[in-house]
Amino acid sequence: MFFSKGKQQIRRILIVEDEPLLAFDTERALKQAGYQVVATVDRFRDADAVIEKDGAIDLVIADIRLRGARSGIELARHASERGIAVLFATASCPDEAKDMGIALGVLAKPFQPHVLVRAIAVCERRLAGLPVRRLPAGLTLFAMG
Repeated sequence: MFFSKGKQQIRRILIVEDEPLLAFDTERALKQAGYQVVATVDRFRDADAVIEKDGAIDLVIADIRLRGARSGIELARHASERGIAVLFATASCPDEAKDMGIALGVLAKPFQPHVLVRAIAVCERRLAGLPVRRLPAGLTLFAMG
């Protein structure tokens, strides 16, 4: 008898990160874990262009601080309005971002690649309405609105 994990909900990921080395490491870790990285960008306007061009994004992983004038919080609002899940990846998440209902949660920087992959698995369970038994270190889930 075979047991499957079920259909994977999160496959296509947009990375929005202004630190080049961290963006590279994140992209590499996600590809090695079998995810498709749609794009890796460092500004709101570039992320917006990807979202508008390729609406088939399952998850945006976004820093709060981005290059340019607009923030990851604005990006999360924009993505969530289009039905795209968001996970913040940042060293410092403002309290107001936690209560806005625009992101699943926050993964505190710095993090190891395996922790990021585990955090995405937790987000997938959350999106599927399944219970989350244990959070990886550094992951905080926000209340579902």
